[in-house]
Amino acid sequence: MKTQHKKKSGFLWEEFTWPEIEAYLKTVDTVILPCGAIEQHGPHLPVDVDYYDAKYMAYKVAEACQDPKPLVLPTIPFGVSFHHDDFKGTLSVSNDALSKFVYDLGMSLAKNGVKKIIILNGHGDNAPTLSYAAQMITRDTNIFVCVDTGETSDSVLNKLIDTPNDIHAGEIETSTTLAIRPDSVQMDKAVNETMEFGSTYLDFDNDLSVNWYVHTHKISESGVMGDATKATAEKGEKMWELMIHHMVRFVESIKNTPLKDLYQKRY
Repeated sequence: MKTQHKKKSGFLWEEFTWPEIEAYLKTVDTVILPCGAIEQHGPHLPVDVDYYDAKYMAYKVAEACQDPKPLVLPTIPFGVSFHHDDFKGTLSVSNDALSKFVYDLGMSLAKNGVKKIIILNGHGDNAPTLSYAAQMITRDTNIFVCVDTGETSDSVLNKLIDTPNDIHAGEIETSTTLAIRPDSVQMDKAVNETMEFGSTYLDFDNDLSVNWYVHTHKISESGVMGDATKATAEKGEKMWELMIHHMVRFVESIKNTPLKDLYQKRY
């Protein structure tokens, strides 16, 4: 019986042989590194949301990019999730472990000839750690490294929802999950835990807010921070469309700009 081989995507790093990667990196110098987390997402969503979404987003973005497409690296599944530790199912690594891992990976990519690394972060609390790793890679190499934790689309998404401070397993994440894998969502268990903080400077929706951290169980009984009951697949489809569109524009601008002109165009 003849074995059927799965068709290659054309941009997933792990699918290539080493000579193929060597040849590909002569045509494009940009990679996308998705990073997620395995952590509680309320009583209605699976614990892999941040991992799955980062992987899905990276694939869809690369797929939509012009040829030659950026290479997509295998997704890092675990993140800095200590604040969810009171909820079972959460698997967390330390800031030091994640930053060192990403740093080592970045140094290895540089040795391969990669010139630009776009870290696509699917878990907000990874951001400080990933930014630190990006700084250290930049310090020790001559390549470009950046971290996107939704900055290319967050302001657009907030216009599509009704919930203030919708930051975890609420209207946004439940909608985006309903849009791409509805069988993973238990909407009968969705809850509303909309939050109001003691200071406007703690509001996540406030442009003047500060960065701050808290153990989730202190502000949410269910693990939800937002209103999951307002989620719909239609909202999620629009969110994915906008997120992918904006990220593709960003990736294309990085990919198509020579490294020497990326920071400041020279005339």
